Amino acid sequence: MLKKEQNELVTRTSKGTAMGELFRRYWLPALLSEELPEPDCAPVRLQLLGERLITFRDSSGTLGAIDEFCAHRGVSLWFGRNEEGGIRCPYHGWKYDTQGRCIDIPSEPADSKLCDRVKLSAYPLIERGGVIWIYMGEPEHQPALPEWEFATVPADQSFMTKRLQECNWLQALEGGIDSSHVSFLHSGGLKHDPLFKGSKGNEYNLGDLRPHFEVAETDGGLLIGARRKAEPGSVYWRITPWVMPNFMMVPPRADHPVHGHFWVPIDDENCWAWSFDYHPTRALKESEVQAMKDGAGIHCKYVPGTYIPLANKSNDYLMDRARQKSGELYSGVESIAIQDSSLQESMGAIQDRTKETLTSTDRGIVQARRRLIAAATALAESGTPPPGMEAALQHIRSVALVSPEAAPFPAVAEEALQSAPGKPHATV
Repeated sequence: MLKKEQNELVTRTSKGTAMGELFRRYWLPALLSEELPEPDCAPVRLQLLGERLITFRDSSGTLGAIDEFCAHRGVSLWFGRNEEGGIRCPYHGWKYDTQGRCIDIPSEPADSKLCDRVKLSAYPLIERGGVIWIYMGEPEHQPALPEWEFATVPADQSFMTKRLQECNWLQALEGGIDSSHVSFLHSGGLKHDPLFKGSKGNEYNLGDLRPHFEVAETDGGLLIGARRKAEPGSVYWRITPWVMPNFMMVPPRADHPVHGHFWVPIDDENCWAWSFDYHPTRALKESEVQAMKDGAGIHCKYVPGTYIPLANKSNDYLMDRARQKSGELYSGVESIAIQDSSLQESMGAIQDRTKETLTSTDRGIVQARRRLIAAATALAESGTPPPGMEAALQHIRSVALVSPEAAPFPAVAEEALQSAPGKPHATV
């Protein structure tokens, strides 16, 4: 349970807040590459960490993320014309490049110096793994480029989606690192979802509803181990890595692709849930990719033309009480992604953690909160760089394995937790 002021600290992410400044030290997923597919394509609005930006790809293909509003009269540059190396405001023709510099004011005399004095805020963007990433911190603190395995394998081995989630980023993250709910909320998915079924681990998940949790700190975050009974004398481990501030990987099942998430704050009451699937040693099968596009696994169906889930708060997530009663869907909600978001959004826009009753299965959540509070406070008070910024810490995997009962955690999976090109993942 958190005190009110602690809950405020970890959930508020606008500029100038402790957690907002911590987020600004990392590369964050901003857009899918498909959203800015070619030079001089239509610009895209982007709101992250409470800031409203406009993003565009100029005539040379250079990416830009600048303040959404023209410095002249405050018009949204979403209405702008992307042309000849910049975006031009349609109101009076002021034009900006990808660095936010004003490069043309048609109404000014040829010898005017006004352009030199006008600059919108701008942030660097880079493209990797089908994702456009943004860094919103001070230039001198910019970390190395992202090296997450899903973003560095060949393109045909990886698949990424995003969806709007109508709640604070932290309750979404906490749902992601909570392995104990899988045996209940996702029990139907373990039996029927094409990206989950067929794993021996599913039997262990459904056969032991009282997992024992162990948590180990790493330089970048936590390893959260859930141990369940397997055959006599052995146990089934599902080990979830969390890397500061918002990355986690779900332990694999059989030879299905490995998956995980980022949760990126839009503002204090909404976030983007980014979901990736990849396989470290082979191309994704056509059937797997189609299943993901159809909303299987950790992905979802959309309102056409948007990244808003088709099943959402406004329609009660298309809940089916008959399928809930029959046991086909434990919560009556279809799709593992929406099962999660429906319950996380039901807590309210920002969960009141002063009213919780936590148990031993919440150890990972408790320690993640402590790490976040400590890191944000240290950065705010003494400028201490936060954990998890080094690229080497991104060379990590989730793990599922069966081991002798006495094998210690996390040594039981030390080698399997490290990613390497062409190395098979540890799965059951």
